[in-house]
Amino acid sequence: MTVPAPDRRPAPDARPAPDRRPTPDRRPTPTPAPGVRAAPLGGGAVRDGGRPLRVAVVGGGPGGLYAAALLKRDDPDREVTVWERNAPDDTFGFGVVLSDETLGGIAEADPEVYAALRRELVRWDDIHIAHRGHLLTSTGHGFAALGRRRLLELLHERCAGLGVRLRFRTEAPPVEVVAAEHDLVVAADGVHSRTREAHAEVFRPTITTHRCRYIWLAADFALDAFRFDIAETEHGVMQLHAYPYSADSSTVIVEMREEVWRAAGFDELDEAESAARCAKLFAEPLHGRALRSNNSAWTAFRTVVNARWSHGRTVLLGDAAHTAHFSIGSGTKLAVEDAVALAAAVDRHPVLAEALAAYEAERRPVVESTQRAAAASLRWFEEMAEQLDRPPRQFAFNLLTRSRRVTHDNLRLRDPAFTASVEAEFGCPPGTPPMFTPFRLRGLTLRNRVVVSPMDMYVARDGVPGDFHLVHLGARALGGAGLVMTEMVCVSERGRITPGCTGLWTDEQAEAWARVTAFARAQAPGTAIGVQLGHSGRKGSTRRMWEGIDEPLPDGNWPLVAASALPYRPGVNQVPHALDRAGLAAVREEFTAAARRAARAGFDLLELHCAHGYLLSGFLSPLTNRRTDAYGGDLTGRLRYPLEVFDAVREVWPAERPMTVRISATDWVEGGTTAEDAVEIARAFAAHGADALDVSTGQVVPEERPEFGRSYQAPYAERIRTALGIPVIAVGAISSWDDVNSLLLAGRTDLCALARPHLYDPHWTLHAAAEQGYEGPAAPWPAPYRAGSRRPPTGRKDP
Repeated sequence: MTVPAPDRRPAPDARPAPDRRPTPDRRPTPTPAPGVRAAPLGGGAVRDGGRPLRVAVVGGGPGGLYAAALLKRDDPDREVTVWERNAPDDTFGFGVVLSDETLGGIAEADPEVYAALRRELVRWDDIHIAHRGHLLTSTGHGFAALGRRRLLELLHERCAGLGVRLRFRTEAPPVEVVAAEHDLVVAADGVHSRTREAHAEVFRPTITTHRCRYIWLAADFALDAFRFDIAETEHGVMQLHAYPYSADSSTVIVEMREEVWRAAGFDELDEAESAARCAKLFAEPLHGRALRSNNSAWTAFRTVVNARWSHGRTVLLGDAAHTAHFSIGSGTKLAVEDAVALAAAVDRHPVLAEALAAYEAERRPVVESTQRAAAASLRWFEEMAEQLDRPPRQFAFNLLTRSRRVTHDNLRLRDPAFTASVEAEFGCPPGTPPMFTPFRLRGLTLRNRVVVSPMDMYVARDGVPGDFHLVHLGARALGGAGLVMTEMVCVSERGRITPGCTGLWTDEQAEAWARVTAFARAQAPGTAIGVQLGHSGRKGSTRRMWEGIDEPLPDGNWPLVAASALPYRPGVNQVPHALDRAGLAAVREEFTAAARRAARAGFDLLELHCAHGYLLSGFLSPLTNRRTDAYGGDLTGRLRYPLEVFDAVREVWPAERPMTVRISATDWVEGGTTAEDAVEIARAFAAHGADALDVSTGQVVPEERPEFGRSYQAPYAERIRTALGIPVIAVGAISSWDDVNSLLLAGRTDLCALARPHLYDPHWTLHAAAEQGYEGPAAPWPAPYRAGSRRPPTGRKDP
């Protein structure tokens, strides 16, 4: 293997750091994270007419020990016992990373523990990322770490000094016995928690095993930064995560996909052989040093989620309650923060049930947010092989922003020089945010990367857009977006979703749309207007959204057609007629007739709606297409009719004007369209001439279970873009200009479509420019509005 050499070019991200070894913490006391409140001194809940709490802590890891210390410190009369099956100096793994927020919570909750930790911590600010011969450095990240064994020793000392009973090499009594003999049972017994499993019917755990194998090792020297390194081997990609945790030691984690691990023969190596093999693979970042192990074994990460965290007097804490992938350094952090919150809740609430409910209510949102970030980070490393062909700075930026917690604006504050180098590689002119760079699709050049996403308004009469549509779309055109999309415009009367949907099945409708495009062209020159053509399929003949989404009309329903005779909701929505050959030809002609009218109406771009369970989407998903003819069966068969419609529309749509296709990249249901299917669907449309893929997800079947979160659909767009090189439009909970810049700069998308932000603020793009200090040609203010191009004063800001 050729280990990447440092980037020797004169660039701001290739800075040598010979003297940046970790040094003991000298920083001021940090502030605690939001939602992590210190347990107050003194007082404490009592039980049984004044008798102090009897507390059992099952598991002597950092979270359990710290919870024991705080609960005892808050009321010295409490009887607190910790059961730990291992010896005091037994530990697994090596270093522990703690954030400033976590340290802030410790500082407020227990200054004595914080003072002891502070003497031990090593700190560093840099992240080194090795990528195919380049070593790139990003600074300003602020890490703090110490040895796990030393952390446990400090907590042992604190517990012993407070009078906590520490029972090492001792299994806790059976779950029911512990609960019967104590007022509060803190189950901190880890990812394989016996306590959780004993009450699985109450806690309802979901445990997901992931696709990589990893091993915890250590090196006997201190790295000068957090280090990500990659080994591209004949068996596949392997990665190294490493960081210092003392003046002379570093944690080293080696990770790879399960199939790579097996192909490389690691499944046949013992602990020592694995350590030696890993040291050889990553000889350069390790400076040729050996790696040591400590009961180290290859394992697959398991994400633990529980529906409930407490049962009676038993409460879960740390990994027993939740896990988050080590790539965001969150395991010990979350457990310690749990301990702080639990002790505070017990102290505030004299009734135990109320205390445990308060603890969970405070911590669950924080944990779920962390788990979403960890899941994004975990998936990034699982699929890292797909990222390697990126330019080096884009690769590094993509890695740094993988969890969505670090963003373009945040990174620019941390390390402006590195961020500027990434912007330059992307092609940003000086002073121009990524979102205000132009983008070309066929003969259309968009002045910026912002798209007003299609949003159904349901206020048309007989399919004719009226004054509302003129004002609605005209306002968004004046608001600065590069591309403004109509709602789904239906190709026939029977293809409507609701009676309020717009259409293009008559010339009257086309003339009304021409009024909209003419206004945009005259009053917002440079703004492109796109039309989305679609057919409702089995999801038609329903009420307007605010009258009951997906609910059938109380009267006046029209017959529906679909790929198969499957109702959207059995017993609620009507059973559609499965299109026969004549019906397929008729609907295809409706699409082409609508496209001709759209061209005459002056639209700059046409999007074919093949998502969200509407007619064409219904052909693509195996959940909604049960046909046995040439238009069903495998993916090739299911693609046949949507591709026929695309080809027919492309033939009549002006050659210089681009066509895009919106797809649902996953159905969010087992057995439905997968991310792998989505790549093949995108590949087929690209081969037929699609200029970009608008990548959405879901809304195909009502039983879907989406994984909502910030920018939650963007990874599907990124996967298609990375695999095929075709331009993509990302959608889904993209809410800030910082999100847009981050997604673009990381190479996850080419355009960003935003819906609700444009309902909240029609001038979202212009305001994004003003807030970033951008006044260039990509976001021109209409002349009558220029006086409002600066945020108005809102009053005094002094304390």
